Amino acid sequence: MRGPRPAVTEFSRRLRTNSTDAEAKLWKHLRARQIDGRKFVRQAPVGPYFCDFVCREQKLVVEVDGGQHAASRKDKRRDHYLTMNGYHVLRFWNNDVLGNIEGVVSVIHAKLRG
Repeated sequence: MRGPRPAVTEFSRRLRTNSTDAEAKLWKHLRARQIDGRKFVRQAPVGPYFCDFVCREQKLVVEVDGGQHAASRKDKRRDHYLTMNGYHVLRFWNNDVLGNIEGVVSVIHAKLRG
């Protein structure tokens, strides 16, 4: 089904409103096509999952995770689903984004360039 889905839209808005410091910092570098002219959206649904950042044209998902995600089975299932649907997933720890944003942006840029 195409078109707006009010429940999904509302959930995405709540996630964006309650973003972590690391997500907010990375978003400042991804928004407005700042990396290689590619458009990213945040807290976007991909199938049954909500992804922190998605570049749909390159099928790239960027996740920013805290310690609660270490060795998470849910994340493995999610990554498997995304990979099986043609997406590549990059995961960064919150402290990497907060302490080395240039390095994180560099990795994303390199992935977008192929």
